[in-house]
Amino acid sequence: MSESPRRPRQTGRTVLAAGRFLHLDRIEYRDRHGQPRQWEAAMRTNNQGAVLMIPVLRPSGRLVILRQYRAPLDAYVLEFPAGLIDPGESPAVTAVRELHEETGYTGTLRWIGRPASSSAGMTGETVILALLDIDETLPENRHPVPSPEAGEDLETLVVAPAELPGFLRAREAEGMIVDSRAVAYFMGLGVVW
Repeated sequence: MSESPRRPRQTGRTVLAAGRFLHLDRIEYRDRHGQPRQWEAAMRTNNQGAVLMIPVLRPSGRLVILRQYRAPLDAYVLEFPAGLIDPGESPAVTAVRELHEETGYTGTLRWIGRPASSSAGMTGETVILALLDIDETLPENRHPVPSPEAGEDLETLVVAPAELPGFLRAREAEGMIVDSRAVAYFMGLGVVW
């Protein structure tokens, strides 16, 4: 009679390389049949997690999207605002703070999720998704001024859902890449391009 499968489990971890923000780990584990295996994964230093915000202007329903240069891709990426959770900070506070820093908008939290995998085959990073409403009738949201960190190359874009197909086709034709989480959200809205 064969041994019954069990849950895979980690048995060890070795840091192969480390930088200021990330480290590359070799993870040793036993698969469900007890066989030793190895995997490599990029991990965030201090593994504090991140929040990704989906901001919607109200009452228009327009979406706030960022165009951000991402060095690993050597390209501009269309993505929703996101940021790392500071030590001692709740994900809800991070969402409102990062939205304001990256876009200049002041928003209110409508919903916040639980940690979700960012790219489970490559990293242990988790991201918490948050929906934020921005009252575009408020004076502080009429002419928002972002305050990005040094080295961040950000541009805030505001797009109505009905305009997304043409907007996305045009940006991709310019060489921009659309973040997979934004793609999933747009597809959930029924947008294809």
